[in-house]
Amino acid sequence: MTEAGPAFPTSLGTSDAETITLLGHDLAQDLMGSTGFGELALWLVTQRRPTPSMVRVFEAVLVALADHGFTPTAIAARLTYLSAPDSVQGAIAAGLLGGGSRFLGVTEDTGRYLADVLAGAGEPLPGDDAGWDALALEAVTRTRAARRFVPGLGHPVHKVADPRTAAMYRIAREEGLLGPHLRLFAAIGRIHPQVLGRRLPLNGAGVCGAALADLGLPPDLLRGFALLARTAGLLGHIAEEKRRPVGMDIYLNVEHGAVYTNPDS
Repeated sequence: MTEAGPAFPTSLGTSDAETITLLGHDLAQDLMGSTGFGELALWLVTQRRPTPSMVRVFEAVLVALADHGFTPTAIAARLTYLSAPDSVQGAIAAGLLGGGSRFLGVTEDTGRYLADVLAGAGEPLPGDDAGWDALALEAVTRTRAARRFVPGLGHPVHKVADPRTAAMYRIAREEGLLGPHLRLFAAIGRIHPQVLGRRLPLNGAGVCGAALADLGLPPDLLRGFALLARTAGLLGHIAEEKRRPVGMDIYLNVEHGAVYTNPDS
């Protein structure tokens, strides 16, 4: 009698000589051609088939975060592709590695912040805007006193309003998915001038974090969805770099503008 080897359980995918099974369905027969990629991505994480309303909100988030032009993540991908055109995976990875607290990471940071405030609020949650405003005022005041930033507030380009924010609220409302994270985030948008002394826009990355949290996704995975969205944008930048390259010009501009200074001066 031989001893059984170690077991490595998974409920995602498996395959044999004739079939591939994914999430309990035949990949080729049941899923290909009938399941969208956004639906599948959400399904893979939650292991529950999402409703059409959930898919619409989720895919709106992916579209909102896919590309914002020549951001540091896109520049990193293009310059890596310039240096190693034989390594598309390296160029994409270089762009994704730049997803942090200033770019892309705000989605996760906002979701975590809102989840923490809600966890500390107890039950029942507010039933009207006045209640949400009071909760938001307490949270923002506490954050300000701790000399920390409220994630999701402000944008380097959209100084008055981020166009993605109103669109996300509209879509969530249409689909009946305007949950506590989005409601708290909206309240932060209303009350923060009382604490900060100035009005800042609710940015698109933040509202995406709130929307993802309202879909029941774990806050510590939200950055992964931002990276999933940005992967498409980075692939677009690499394709454009092949058609109309700018990486060499970026490099040469920095090289020609470099000014050496004596380390002892």
